[in-house]
Amino acid sequence: MQNTKNPLIFVVEDNQIYNKLVVSYLKTNKFTNVEAYLSGEDVLKNMHKNPAIVIQDYLLDGMTGIEVLIKAKKICPNVEFIFLSGNDNIDIAINSMKYGAYNYIVKDQMALQKLVEKIHKINSAVEIVKTKKRFKLGVTLFFIGIGILVLITIFLAIKYPLVFGM
Repeated sequence: MQNTKNPLIFVVEDNQIYNKLVVSYLKTNKFTNVEAYLSGEDVLKNMHKNPAIVIQDYLLDGMTGIEVLIKAKKICPNVEFIFLSGNDNIDIAINSMKYGAYNYIVKDQMALQKLVEKIHKINSAVEIVKTKKRFKLGVTLFFIGIGILVLITIFLAIKYPLVFGM
């Protein structure tokens, strides 16, 4: 399960300047576990590192963001994708979400701030899932413990009937 305090984030952007800008912005917002990639092929080669989030441009050299998303989800099904693209086409945004992207952000003056907000929302959702799993485990262990106590009591009642007034 991913680390929500400092999740591994991949930034996939073929524009080197914008790539560095996104990585720097994330790091100044306390996301220090960030790796930068310039192509979809490079990020796919590194999906074995199990990133929590992939932030990527839609139009990459060699393959589209959707192609990267589909291939990456086969390797790492729980990874969340956020598209950060200059392409302002609503059909592309809807299509990317249809294939499993968490969100689609158009590059503008507020894009990086929106990006950080989306990362926080992803982390909150992951924390809720972790809490639910811990709660279910706690309830299960509680009832197993009660069951064991009942079985021990029954065994002792059968083995020592005089102690139990039988």
